[in-house]
Amino acid sequence: MRQKSGLSTGAALLLGLWVSAAQAQTVYRVVDAQGNVTFTDNPERGGKAITLAPLQSVPTAARPASLSPRAKGNPGQPFMPYDRFAIANPAAGASLRNNMTPVEVAVSPPLRDDHQIQLLVNGELSQSALHSDAFWLAGLPAGQHQLQAELLDSQGRIQHRTDPVTIFIAE
Repeated sequence: MRQKSGLSTGAALLLGLWVSAAQAQTVYRVVDAQGNVTFTDNPERGGKAITLAPLQSVPTAARPASLSPRAKGNPGQPFMPYDRFAIANPAAGASLRNNMTPVEVAVSPPLRDDHQIQLLVNGELSQSALHSDAFWLAGLPAGQHQLQAELLDSQGRIQHRTDPVTIFIAE
């Protein structure tokens, strides 16, 4: 014999949607006269309203010890306050002849004081984290190389990784 539930399936679905919508939060993006971007939940500070959907909870699986912190995958979209994080120079497919290669990372708005960038060459750490958007590569052997930059927060956690840029070093 089946017991009746207190809520019908349709009512439970509507309740779930209402709770989900109620948890959405409005954030305001404020840009001051110097171009500094601030995010606030206070509408009195002005700015453009941005509605954030609630984060979905997904249980994490234990990571095997054999996987490195740089395991394949994207750590996610750029976190606030960055609108852009990409390798700007050298361009993808560039063929370079010298052994001193400048690497420039486009970060917009400018890099926060408590954030750093580190450079990877062929998936390996090439230069340790610096509060800089410019790096120099020296002594790369002839051939194809893949560059990526990682954005680290104040605790040294990787928050974003650029798309890979492939360059060629001529002999």
